Amino acid sequence: MVECVPTSVERGKKVFTNSNKSSKIFNPHPLFCAIMKFTCLLLPLTVTGLTFKATPKQVLKNGLATATLAAAFVASPVFAADIGNGESIFDANCAACHAGGQNVIMPEKTLQKDALTSYLAGGMKEASVVTQVTNGKNAMPAFGGRLDDSDISDVAAYVIDQAANDKWE
Repeated sequence: MVECVPTSVERGKKVFTNSNKSSKIFNPHPLFCAIMKFTCLLLPLTVTGLTFKATPKQVLKNGLATATLAAAFVASPVFAADIGNGESIFDANCAACHAGGQNVIMPEKTLQKDALTSYLAGGMKEASVVTQVTNGKNAMPAFGGRLDDSDISDVAAYVIDQAANDKWE
């Protein structure tokens, strides 16, 4: 039997043991640890104390399936935008011209659903708002040099959320 989870931690290194109690000390990659922990949840397990055990064949078989699933998530990460942070960034940087979803420079180009659908290059999508905020257009300045990418993504999520759910006041 090979234990799927570490039996102890020594100076940040994980110790794995096999059935003959020999130990291997190494510092595994965090993704390896996550895959192994997830694999242990999927296996038919024998519980000995708090240690989960599986045969090497089970670990390999289920580990490969789990690794494939994990790779799919790692290959295309999805990060949830922080709409609350987007609102704060919007209030500090955009509200002077776009308070309440309006546009004081070009009144017809508001942040309302219909206007975003009609006037925003690419339509009413977060990616389109990110492009507009990053690069600017016409009278709107570019914020790409002033705000980092995550703040711009948060603002885009906030704007789309406000427009899609008719929250602008």
